[in-house]
Amino acid sequence: MTIAADFAARIRRREKAIGYWVVLDAPIATERIGRLGYDYVALDGQHGLLGYSGILTNLLSIDAGAQSVGLVRVESNDPTPIGRALDAGAGGVIVPLINTAAEAAAAVSATRYPPFGVRSYGPMRASLRIGPRPDEANASTLVFAMIETSQGLANVEAICQTPGLDGVYVGPSDLSLAVGGAFPGDPSVADEFEAALHTIRDAARSANVAAGIHTLNGEAAAKRLAEGFTFASVASDLTHLEQAARTHLSLARG
Repeated sequence: MTIAADFAARIRRREKAIGYWVVLDAPIATERIGRLGYDYVALDGQHGLLGYSGILTNLLSIDAGAQSVGLVRVESNDPTPIGRALDAGAGGVIVPLINTAAEAAAAVSATRYPPFGVRSYGPMRASLRIGPRPDEANASTLVFAMIETSQGLANVEAICQTPGLDGVYVGPSDLSLAVGGAFPGDPSVADEFEAALHTIRDAARSANVAAGIHTLNGEAAAKRLAEGFTFASVASDLTHLEQAARTHLSLARG
């Protein structure tokens, strides 16, 4: 069994997983991160600073470590970016701004070959990771719907029931705005935000799919996993680079 297929099986059993978030097109750094032991490394194709060539080369870097699975948050719920990310070797996709079960079904369809979906056959690197047979790819490819809008939150139970969907993923910045925050992490809506997280987590559990979430640090990731989330992503390479540089500057200045 490949690393990607094993990871997909673990997620579908709702086993805990910890990932890292990459926004920089820095393949050498991504390779180092991919060797640390994270279960997955997610490349941000929506808000990150990576074009398609960056997604491809950073997936190569993750594969070089042979320890983590590469996931991609695609730019939109569209068969073209979804198919290209999978063809490049991603083990799964995180699809943003899912508002309804119909939109979630469209995302699932874009990851599956006919007759179960609309993915065009041209797996390129994916055939090395999962296998060239469509049935193998269909069985081993993960797809997660992001819940980050008020409409998505209202429809989360139906979204989680979408056939073929492997889980939902919380975008905390947009979800904070969706529940009335003036800015991401607005403390005035902390209670509403936590209630929304409980709703999402419970909907996923009832549908027997995974619930994932982005977090600011390892401590927050551990907290969310303890609360019942299946997987959690930690911060980002850019965030940690800035934090480390600031800390060293402060120490050097005494």
